[in-house]
This record gives sequence, C-alpha cells and structure tokens, in this order.
Amino acid sequence: MSEKMKVADLPEFDMADYLDSDEAVAEYLTQVLTDGDSAELVRALGHIAKARGMAQIARDSGLGRESLYKALRPDAQPRFDTILRVCAALGVRLVAQPVPR
Repeated sequence: MSEKMKVADLPEFDMADYLDSDEAVAEYLTQVLTDGDSAELVRALGHIAKARGMAQIARDSGLGRESLYKALRPDAQPRFDTILRVCAALGVRLVAQPVPR
C-alpha cells in the first residue's frame, strides 16, 4: 500500500517559478487577458515582476519598489499608466485583437 501524503507536505506553488522565458510570460499574459479579469491581470503582472526581480522592474518602470508592490498587490486597482509602465519594464506590450462574433 502506498503512503499517503499530507497537503501540508506538498511544495508551495509559485507561478513565478514557471515564468522563465519570454515565451512563457507572453503565453501567461495572453491567457489572463483572454479571460478578461482585471484583478487577475494585476496578479499576473506581480508574478512576472517577481520572476524578473521586483527591484529591477521598479527601476525600469520608474516606480519606487514599495509603490510597485502596492500597485501589484491582489486588492490593488492600479492606474492604466502604471500598468503600461510595468508592461514596458517587463518587455511586453498589450495588443488589441478583434473578438470573433
């Protein structure tokens, strides 16, 4: 009989561990944008910033590190210009595509 594993013994999942290439980041953001959940977009940007290094993304976006953390926390509603600055610092851009009818 196999030994049962406790949930507490499972490793903690961290999305940032899987965002190790530009392609993975682009696929992740595309899926999040397709789903259309703005809170999930903020969380996704936070995961990507963590994977790339928050301090570096803060510098590249022109935001203070604390401001970046606040803008990307789960309950935040950052301004659109902040989202654009973070995207530019991450090396990604948001693209509009027609929705099939």
